[in-house]
Amino acid sequence: MPNDPICGMAVEESAELRAERDGRVFYFCSEHCRQTFLDQAASRSDSPKNPAQPKPSTTGQYFCPMCPGVGLDRPGACPKCGMALERKTNLPAEEKVVYTCPMHPEIRQDQPGACPKCGMDLEPERIKDNREEDDPELCSMTRRFWVSVALGLPVLLLAMLPMAGVPLDRWIGHKPIAWMEFLLSTPVVLWAGWPFFQRAGRSLVTWNLNMFTLIALGTGTAYCYSVIVLLFPAMIPETIHRGGRAEVYFEAAAVIIALVLLGQVLERRAHRRTGSALRELLALVPPTARLVKDGQEWEIPVEQVQQDDVLRVVPGEKIPVDGELIEGKSSIDESMITGEAIPVEKAEGDPVVGGTVNQTGAFLMRAKRVGKDTMLSQIVEMVANAQRSRAPIQRIADVVASYFVPTVVLVAVATFIIWAWLAPKQPALAYALVNAVAVLIIACPCALGLATPLSIMVGVGRGAKNGVLIKDAATLERLEKVDTVVVDKTGTLTEGKPRLTEVRPLGRFSKEELLKLAASVEQNSEHPLAHAIVQGGRDRNIELLPVEGFDSVTGSGVHAQAAGQTVLVGIRPFLEQNGIENLAQADETAEALQHQGHTVMFVAVEKELAGLLAVSDAIKDTTPEAVRALHDLGLRIIMLTGDNEITARTVAESLGIDRFEAGINPQDKNRWVKTLRSEGRVVAMAGDGINDAPALAEADVGIAMGTGTDVAMEAAGVTLVKGDLRGIVNAIALSRRVMRNIRQNLFFAFVYNIVGIPIAAGVLYPFFGILLSPMIAAAAMSASSLSVAGNALRLRSVPLA
Repeated sequence: MPNDPICGMAVEESAELRAERDGRVFYFCSEHCRQTFLDQAASRSDSPKNPAQPKPSTTGQYFCPMCPGVGLDRPGACPKCGMALERKTNLPAEEKVVYTCPMHPEIRQDQPGACPKCGMDLEPERIKDNREEDDPELCSMTRRFWVSVALGLPVLLLAMLPMAGVPLDRWIGHKPIAWMEFLLSTPVVLWAGWPFFQRAGRSLVTWNLNMFTLIALGTGTAYCYSVIVLLFPAMIPETIHRGGRAEVYFEAAAVIIALVLLGQVLERRAHRRTGSALRELLALVPPTARLVKDGQEWEIPVEQVQQDDVLRVVPGEKIPVDGELIEGKSSIDESMITGEAIPVEKAEGDPVVGGTVNQTGAFLMRAKRVGKDTMLSQIVEMVANAQRSRAPIQRIADVVASYFVPTVVLVAVATFIIWAWLAPKQPALAYALVNAVAVLIIACPCALGLATPLSIMVGVGRGAKNGVLIKDAATLERLEKVDTVVVDKTGTLTEGKPRLTEVRPLGRFSKEELLKLAASVEQNSEHPLAHAIVQGGRDRNIELLPVEGFDSVTGSGVHAQAAGQTVLVGIRPFLEQNGIENLAQADETAEALQHQGHTVMFVAVEKELAGLLAVSDAIKDTTPEAVRALHDLGLRIIMLTGDNEITARTVAESLGIDRFEAGINPQDKNRWVKTLRSEGRVVAMAGDGINDAPALAEADVGIAMGTGTDVAMEAAGVTLVKGDLRGIVNAIALSRRVMRNIRQNLFFAFVYNIVGIPIAAGVLYPFFGILLSPMIAAAAMSASSLSVAGNALRLRSVPLA
């Protein structure tokens, strides 16, 4: 039977209708439409050009937004209205955008605005995608700046040209010029500068005095004084008059507003660039994916990909989500995630990471982690959290800033009093007013506040692009002070992929029998060495036995019942503790294997030594270079391993490790880290396993290799995506560069204010006759914040190591 062309439901033959229509066959939909149609129409709906629609379902994965209740189990067009069906997703509801202050992350609100503490523009807490969204605050400030330039420039010319010899005052007259300055500067001060007065008012209400408090006081004083001179000249004492009249300072108020607006615009643009690392990471996600289902392929938005979906990836495309390659093979460029430029070969069963680029071959993959669960999403989340965190060094700036504005106001008042009393030139009150305004304008608490956050934001983003993920700013600061690096052997110095290399029976068992018993017992263990033994058995086509009574002793071995026999597999002391005798007969063979770098496991069956298993884990190609680089940074390297002493010594001597400890269990690693810290060492611990988690948490800085377990990453302050020891070199070099950059910024900010405020107060006048114009003070204040932002942005391009 064909399907109804309207709703897609299967239809039934109607004998009654056939009789009424001269024997021609008619069909109708008995469930939905009651729609009849001719047999030729039915044949068209079944033709290859127009295949029959699948049966609609209210529970299908695809639905029509126009027709409630209509759904299909695969993509296509709605059988009722023809619209493209949309896929049902389990995506969470869109998060509300939260805005926060880069200087005060505790300030959070659901709409843009200014920080009630420092007055800075609030920024979105999360960057949702790689597009540069319109910034309403930046647009507003830019518009106000250009208006202030258009109106402020004529005011400046009216005030300055007479000083340059152009006799405007004789041509036009002082009073008309003053009125023209008033009319032009009023929109600049009261409209273009209105956000500064709003923020200043809020700072006074909350008593969180900030830069905008000083700007409002300075420009407000100059403007209001000038208005009084213009409108109520009789109120001005003659001691302020110069040349028989009081001066107006409309040009100072207008130009200061324009210069501060310029600084705000440039600073806002520079600050937006600090989020470029996150946008670059988000840009790695492709917008669509190729879904393969029922032998057909559809292109769907990547947000609609669900776990276990089968996706096709062709050469040159980005992999949409994390998953597993199930058909085909290729080489993948993972440099954007790991920082490693060499493509990685992938075959069936290998994991692939969303955002990486497929280079050579087409393949099918099964989605494993989608949405917020992908590695890229977790990296973005981690980077965003770290960028908002505060470093301990920020406390210095916080303490200074808390006293800064009240101190500046007192200095301005003192400047006014001293110049009014001791000014060497007349009119004294005019000089007192101008210098007090200059003090208020030149002071810049924002430079102090931005010194640390901007460097942290840029530095953390730079690290993420190179596969170094920093949990928070405090970790970055501690990492700079590290002098000792403690590393695990397996998975950190080595590939972390041990292979079974030797099977040495020593009793009544053959190689196959010995491996069969050992691999059967080890199949329930999670240890990498156990996996190597089990895989070795499978590679030799050995069928594993069911076991009972399995038990594992961490760092020692396992025992269980297999084929009715008690089997123990583990290190030599483990077998000794369980009463196994005649172990000495295997010592010579074991030592010979250990000197070759093998890890040796002893096997006992029914209280008798049955043989030895040798497992080898190759040292990573990059480890020797990384060890040399760590030594060049002045770091001491200690290797802690659960392996035997002979194997550990062989590895340590070949790599130039400063010190090693063998036969270490997880509790011992934790104890060793505590001991090193008690000796005054600042310790970074690098590891990749569950058994490393306690030591990672105990260390000053825990470093998790990205190829390891989630537990290790959770306990660590730094995660290396690549799982390469060179990442430790990059992480420590990054921390040192960021902290150096922060100290440079704090130095610029402190020196600027320490030098600039006294100059504005006029301390150079008795010696050199130099006074600082409020307009120059405004330009210097804007330049101070920009210098801090520019210095922080240098971190985007400096080499790490």
